Amino acid sequence: MGTVELPVVVGVDGSDAAFDALDWAADLATRRGLPLRIVHASLWERYEGYIPSTSPDRPAERVRSETVLAMAAERAGRRASALKVMTDVAPDDPVTALLRAGQSADAVVVGSRGRGEFASLLLGSVGLGIAARAHCPVVVVRGRPENVQGRMSRVTVGIAERERPGAPEPACGAAATAFALREARLRGCELEAVHAWRYAGEEHGTPEERARRAGELLEEALGGASAAALAPVPVAHRVVEASPRKALLDASAHSDLLVVGARRRQGHFGMQLGLVNHAVLHHAQCPVAVVPQG
Repeated sequence: MGTVELPVVVGVDGSDAAFDALDWAADLATRRGLPLRIVHASLWERYEGYIPSTSPDRPAERVRSETVLAMAAERAGRRASALKVMTDVAPDDPVTALLRAGQSADAVVVGSRGRGEFASLLLGSVGLGIAARAHCPVVVVRGRPENVQGRMSRVTVGIAERERPGAPEPACGAAATAFALREARLRGCELEAVHAWRYAGEEHGTPEERARRAGELLEEALGGASAAALAPVPVAHRVVEASPRKALLDASAHSDLLVVGARRRQGHFGMQLGLVNHAVLHHAQCPVAVVPQG
């Protein structure tokens, strides 16, 4: 019995940001050898009822949905001719539709700002809602064109402290590290592992001791994932005396992708991001992947 190939899902709404996300998702699906599922959320069918696509009485919103999906599918096909593309009109709001699609997806990709959202918003409510709740990796495509287009030849992963002494893994999570390592391998680029620390006095050890422990944490976080990688990846370790927010935002300037982990707690249905992840989703200069862990 063959393995089921989960698609890369991308949300489109006709905006420029969504088409940037579409291009990024098509490249991701191509690198991973997966199909691409393009989702457009529209509530028209819920209120109008089902109308055959051949009917002359199709409402304007139905026609618009079909047009957006047709344009998106054509664009994806031009970008990667061998890519298997599926399209789907979801009769729901965008966050609900993409969270549902993400339940059977390798990853969900969204733009940083949707159609109709205020230009002053740093990250649209759709991208934020999905990144905070999805149980699969979510990539928010944002940042400078050179970073979005992959000209930096680097993937960066943030390695955080353990949440408590004796915890089985750093707060970054093995899943985030493995995601970053896989992307670096498929892109044929360097993986940069960044750990930030702050000197808080003698009770926490000398700066030298803190830096040494941070380096050990990097080695430990990357060790298990590296063993599972199919090909060696050049890894650069960066231990930075700064806040995690500043260290990761600085790193985003020279990265094609910034990967962070997000803990999903059982039975908790609110926003599960954390302050650092919230900051990088709003301010990073490159696309950001939020990878959940249990």
